Amino acid sequence: MAASSIQAHLLTSAEVKTATANECAAAAATAAETIATALQHGGKLLLCGNGGSAGDCQHIAAEFVATLDHRRPRKGLRALALTTDSSFITAYSNDFGFDGIFARQVETLADQGDVLIGLSTSGNSGNVLAAFAAARDRGVTTIAMTGASGGKMADAADLLIAVPSSETPLVQEAHIALGHAITAEVETLLGH
Repeated sequence: MAASSIQAHLLTSAEVKTATANECAAAAATAAETIATALQHGGKLLLCGNGGSAGDCQHIAAEFVATLDHRRPRKGLRALALTTDSSFITAYSNDFGFDGIFARQVETLADQGDVLIGLSTSGNSGNVLAAFAAARDRGVTTIAMTGASGGKMADAADLLIAVPSSETPLVQEAHIALGHAITAEVETLLGH
């Protein structure tokens, strides 16, 4: 019984990834080109999201800074997850509320020409939307990675990558696959 439910989840996940490959590859390629161009010009990649998406931000940033495949070492690529500084996040949230935790970091750490990826399965995370507004004010390109609807982030971002599912775990699984694919394409574009 348990094996069949696990198999069903994995098969559904594979179907979502197949649909993601068909529907999101062009947007992901544009994202990779945008990030590669920013890195070539001395910019950096910033990422933000909540919960599982926060973990995904850290995962993707690690692939950029370390390397995607240890068998193909390369120099580090400038990337930073805005989800990792627990002292800042708790201090700012305690004093000013949770909705500004990413916007404040964008205002402080982002430079014109950088790229911000916001991950949200619903596309409606208030603190990610606030970060996008701060990014726009600083000349930072924004990329939204969401579920099927795109939510409010669809209109707030410069580029939307909307995974064709509304199931949070399946969207997050596809986000990581997209993160790996984008990283690999950035490496190729930069000649690594």
